[in-house]
Amino acid sequence: MNNAIVLDGESLIIEDVVAIAGGRPVSLAPGVIPRIRRSREGIEGLLARGEVAYGVTTGFGAFKDRIIPLEQVTELQRNLVRSHAAGVGKPLDTRATRATMAIRANTLVRGYSGVRLEVIEALLGLLNRRVYPIIPSIGSLGASGDLAPLAHLALVLIGEGEAIYEGQWLDGAEALRRAGLKSLELQAKEGLALVNGTAMTTALGALAVHQAENLVRAGDIAGTLSLEALHGTPMAFDERLHTVRPHPRQVDCAAYLRRLLQGSTFVRPHDPRDIQDAYTLRCMPQVHGAVRDTVAYARWAVEIELNSVTDNPLIFFDETGAPEVISGGNFHAEPLALALDYMAIGITELGNISERRTARLVDTASNGGVLPAFLTRHGGLESGFMIAQYTAAALASENKVLAHPASIDTIPTSANTEDHNSMAATAARQVTWVLGNTERIVAIELFGAAQGINFRREVLGPEACLGRGTGAAYDLIRRHVPFIEHDEPLAPHIEAVTELVRSGELVRAVEAALTPTTGHPL
Repeated sequence: MNNAIVLDGESLIIEDVVAIAGGRPVSLAPGVIPRIRRSREGIEGLLARGEVAYGVTTGFGAFKDRIIPLEQVTELQRNLVRSHAAGVGKPLDTRATRATMAIRANTLVRGYSGVRLEVIEALLGLLNRRVYPIIPSIGSLGASGDLAPLAHLALVLIGEGEAIYEGQWLDGAEALRRAGLKSLELQAKEGLALVNGTAMTTALGALAVHQAENLVRAGDIAGTLSLEALHGTPMAFDERLHTVRPHPRQVDCAAYLRRLLQGSTFVRPHDPRDIQDAYTLRCMPQVHGAVRDTVAYARWAVEIELNSVTDNPLIFFDETGAPEVISGGNFHAEPLALALDYMAIGITELGNISERRTARLVDTASNGGVLPAFLTRHGGLESGFMIAQYTAAALASENKVLAHPASIDTIPTSANTEDHNSMAATAARQVTWVLGNTERIVAIELFGAAQGINFRREVLGPEACLGRGTGAAYDLIRRHVPFIEHDEPLAPHIEAVTELVRSGELVRAVEAALTPTTGHPL
């Protein structure tokens, strides 16, 4: 299959997930097929010998001690999928649904889950034929995996549930029929392997990390454009300062800020009477660098999870080749819950410092009269950017609620058999929400900083130069939103700049400006 991402259970990375979410097809690495078949043979041998194994010949959760007769193991799996499809809330969007399906398949191809090859092929069939199960986003506790959401995915595989196909919301059987696919009859262990794991949380986490990595760069760009609008000094970004406090991402951030400002005549040269700026400008490397740390940690945790086996029980083989079923807790999503909560706190801080720079842009007392009050020359008669800052403040305050760690909560389930849950899916949904809010906060700062640059240019003259990176950012913003000469609705302009941030267009334009024609970064 041309251009397909190949799943081998071992090498999936966040960039692959993003590509799949965006529509790239997926195929199986040929080398995984023998291990998938061997794992299935282990399950079938267990059944033939009449052995008892959790979830294969027993009930689930608190019903773990109920032995299921051999003739009912297929019914057991079907009942599991039906009963666990109890999710509620807004469904996952197409991107998250595609990512979830791919990650679930990548787990199964490791060959420890005991499913038939046909199950994995059916899952990839949905993905590649663009049949998207309706997966409610609420219902997972992040232990025993994302049971409820993944059950809604599995329903479509057995010809039930609901799905989107070619833009239409259909029942699962009809969606399969129109796509030319057949429903599965799940065999022993297969329903459990489909629903028991962290695929949805990992999908949301992978997409969130990708979004966050773009956003932290946008935050750096916004901060340096504000520095120029406010006639700030870049002295605090001096390499020597950061060498003696060598947090790696603080050092990286300071270097990036220097590159963005290279060649700027808008910044303030050394002035012994005005030696340093407010923290929101002076401490960008320390704050933005620490935010980068939270994102880097989340990437590390998510990329381990992408290639992990997270269902239960798992099938192993001893040195004689005999299968052994081991029950454990790889479905417990605590590593993701903590990492995504940490990133939500970091991104909230990025929004906090950005909103404070916007406040400084509009407050003439704070900016020393460098800019007119509320970025309008007609103050009093007109309010300028007054309420844009209110909106940034509202978003920043909402983030403070959303950044409350989901992972510090737990609630027992399944008659107290499952007595500690990670709430990782809640953490994933919260950080996604925080990211969306912060993209708008940063966009408001960029919009206000560009307005400030226009006022500064009136003083400095047309020959004044922005930095190499900030100049590219300003030019892009001005291609999409105008200088605001008189009061007008600002919401459409905020959304336009938000889209430049969210889509990555802002960061790409700036990165292109920072890269010499030789193609080598500065």
